[in-house]
Amino acid sequence: MNEVVRLAIVDPNDATRHTLKNLLLGIDTVWLEAECSRYEFFIDVATQTKPDIALICLDSDANKGLILLSELARSLPDCAPLVVSSSQEGSVILQAMRNGAKEFLAYPLKLEDFLAALDRIRQLKGGRHAGGEGRSSQVITVCGVGGGVGCTSLAVNLACLFAGNERNSVALIDLDLILGDADVWLDIIPDFTIQDVAENITRLDYSLLKRSLTRHDCGAFLLPRPVQIDDNMRITPDELRRIVALLKATFTHLIIDVSKSYSPLDLAAIDASDNVLLVTQLDLPGLRNVVRLTQYFDYREMPHDKVKVVINRIGLEDTQISMSKAQETIGREIFAQIPNDYPIMVESRNNGVPLLMQAPKAKLTKVIEQLVMQLDSSVRQVADTPGAKPKKRLFSFLGQK
Repeated sequence: MNEVVRLAIVDPNDATRHTLKNLLLGIDTVWLEAECSRYEFFIDVATQTKPDIALICLDSDANKGLILLSELARSLPDCAPLVVSSSQEGSVILQAMRNGAKEFLAYPLKLEDFLAALDRIRQLKGGRHAGGEGRSSQVITVCGVGGGVGCTSLAVNLACLFAGNERNSVALIDLDLILGDADVWLDIIPDFTIQDVAENITRLDYSLLKRSLTRHDCGAFLLPRPVQIDDNMRITPDELRRIVALLKATFTHLIIDVSKSYSPLDLAAIDASDNVLLVTQLDLPGLRNVVRLTQYFDYREMPHDKVKVVINRIGLEDTQISMSKAQETIGREIFAQIPNDYPIMVESRNNGVPLLMQAPKAKLTKVIEQLVMQLDSSVRQVADTPGAKPKKRLFSFLGQK
């Protein structure tokens, strides 16, 4: 395991201490070094075990917990205190931060809140992988200007090609809840779907999320759309944001294939993304919709360089609009050009085998590989900067083949 954080807990309440322990168990990057049931004994425990992080629950006695914070800051300045409390009184939060707390989290503690706090503490400490580069998680959403432009084929093959690098851990989310077919492209019959995750969002834990992911032979994991079309099928933007936050904690790359409706759920995925691939073809309706969508994204104050235009199926027709005319029409650079190779792509889809395995030497495959390298360059740039986020692994099962 890379960059394991050693953590010690102090909480006089057995029930809440047990709950906190259960939340942490199973996180590969966290090692529970020690636990203590008395505030007054914790300094001795921490001095002996020298944890990286002290998790202090204030609910049993806030005054004693705040005194402990001050003592910890003096005695063990290299130990980062993380405070948990069901009280959200401003005076308690202010005093905790003055006494040295690096983070103040609400109880009951949510997994994504803890992971986000852990990430921030690592950055403050200049967290890096032991013997390797720091890695952040990258979220890429693939969206289209209309149906049939090749979004799903691109999303699936991007995920598989990213997973072809053993340094990456990749998850593909099929967010087209009605007509999504990423499972068909990968010849996967899922037991659980994103709907199962959303319905259990209030008790989402490691085992549930793990069961909901299906691993393909290429190494990528799929979180598929619901099996049945149901009028009561609902996933809210907040639920999606939580799912994405949890997946970001363990995967280096999340690829999201959204629907063409640009619903609040699709927009939540786009907002949560580092890069948005806007897929079109060289035809007038497609280019017109590129303009309309980019104007809408500008209205939503989305960073200009976040949206990247991808022209798919280059060479589909002899009477296409020229590339220079297309760029003039949309008023921005074209990020990537994907050639048309209908026979290979159809064979890949019908066999349920990604291009990496179906036609690894085909020009189409090589061009998408180049797109992967273009997109991954931002991750490499993060890795080269001080205080870069390390690659995180949440489930040990991800390393199994």
